Amino acid sequence: MASGTRTWRAAAEAALYGPRGFYRRPEGPAGHFRTSVHASPLYAGAVAELLCRVDKALGQPAELAFTDVGAGRGELLTGVLGQLPQDVAARLRPYAVERAARPAGLDERITWVGDVPDGVEGLLFANEWLDNVPVDVAETDAEGVARQVLVQEDGEEMLGDPVAGEDAAWLARWWPVEGAPPGTRAEIGRPRDAAWARAVGSLRAGLAVAVDYAHERAGRPPFGTLTGFREGREVRPVPDGSCDITAHVAMDACAGPGSTLLTQREALHALGVDGGRPPLSLASVDPAAYVRALGRAGEAAELTSPAGLGAFGWLVQPVGRACRGLLPDPAGSAPDGSGGEG
Repeated sequence: MASGTRTWRAAAEAALYGPRGFYRRPEGPAGHFRTSVHASPLYAGAVAELLCRVDKALGQPAELAFTDVGAGRGELLTGVLGQLPQDVAARLRPYAVERAARPAGLDERITWVGDVPDGVEGLLFANEWLDNVPVDVAETDAEGVARQVLVQEDGEEMLGDPVAGEDAAWLARWWPVEGAPPGTRAEIGRPRDAAWARAVGSLRAGLAVAVDYAHERAGRPPFGTLTGFREGREVRPVPDGSCDITAHVAMDACAGPGSTLLTQREALHALGVDGGRPPLSLASVDPAAYVRALGRAGEAAELTSPAGLGAFGWLVQPVGRACRGLLPDPAGSAPDGSGGEG
């Protein structure tokens, strides 16, 4: 192996979360890309609505946890706290799970932690977290053998040893590439399955939701999805800490027993986010209200657009019976999930 060459998982781990990693930079993720959280306060309002549903289903416990995994600089938590009814906010224990340091001026009620708190009940929400859990990349060689893709700090790649063991078993089950044409690629999602299982396992009771770029077994992209982002633009993924390194999530592999997969469009509609335009009659009665409603409709349309943010996947997993059915299951049945590493 050439000096400085590592697997993509090891390289991305250092580039994103190391001492000079991308996610430790002072500007935070919002300085480089726009998520649903940054697109509109309607998103935080929808999460607040879901949290209230969880609270009611759990019988309004004395302490209700809201755990934001991959919290960035606390933007979602801040938005949710600002939109909760007073009686719910008074019982809420908000946790921000993030490797970066706590930002200055953050609401004092928010507990800033480096790992998911155990044994709580409430809502665990992970918006665009799993896509930044580093994974290894496989590529088929001239004989159709799936091999590890190795990478240097400048982004140059080379093929390593054949994929073996648990990684090979994961590929065979969730993203088969063995025997495919040369250059066919796959991201080995086993670390994400394990990360999600650990996150779900932290709940004593409640609901766990992961929201991310996603694909399922029947429609895996033949050349993978590994890419980079810097200052709002997609760039070549270079693991030197200068850019985000991300890959879409095999959500069906992460899904545990009893979970549901739906689109963000379906989820937000169920939580009351509607992109429909206000009636024109409102313009003549209350022009200011019409302008405000028109602005909200535009924001809702962006969040639910099937060609954009609305196509994101929502993996919804209840822990215990109380929180089943809080969001609709469009397929009518749970996915065939692994519930762990697969």
